[in-house]
Amino acid sequence: MEEMLLFTLACFVAGSLPFSVWAVRLVLKRDVRQVGDGNPGTTNAWRAGGWLLGLPVAALEVGKAAVPVGLAHLHIGSGDWRIVPIAMAPIVGHDFSPFLRFKGGKAVACTFGIWIALTGPLGALLLALIFAVFFIAQTVDAWTVVSAMSGWLIALIVVGAALPLVVTATLDLGLVTVRHRSDLRERLHLRSFHPGHRDYPRDSSGWNGGA
Repeated sequence: MEEMLLFTLACFVAGSLPFSVWAVRLVLKRDVRQVGDGNPGTTNAWRAGGWLLGLPVAALEVGKAAVPVGLAHLHIGSGDWRIVPIAMAPIVGHDFSPFLRFKGGKAVACTFGIWIALTGPLGALLLALIFAVFFIAQTVDAWTVVSAMSGWLIALIVVGAALPLVVTATLDLGLVTVRHRSDLRERLHLRSFHPGHRDYPRDSSGWNGGA
């Protein structure tokens, strides 16, 4: 029990580190919470500083979850129920960061971090592909995240993942849904790729890759 509490606390503290806020403030002298939708996360850091700032921030945000959870996973294993609070701790830390007066981000990068740690590169690749499918299929970011995490949960069940991992994915989906609840009020909008439709990819001659 003491070991679990120490790992959980360490993962919470690591997850609560607001790298996107610190990086944008240090490099651009701006508050990332005044960019885009106001979320202190990787996407708005990318919007503020482009890929030169966004990529390092993404690596830090993923790594702050992947490293401590990965160390715990190596020590405890995925079949041990103690891994559940440990794996959720970075996401909770990011969502309710004490460094930001318990007003954190939506923890999408952290989510990738914990699943890299728990399932390895192949699991992370599958999760990325699921995200890509829902990102391409429709236009509302919140629905992309919630749908992808639902698909990930189903995938874990189908492949027979250890029950603690399935429970972790269920809790992750629940927390992600709560954090995106206001954006989920927007109706799901499927993309149409028929020529002439606003979602159809366009090239430089008049069909220019739809933003």
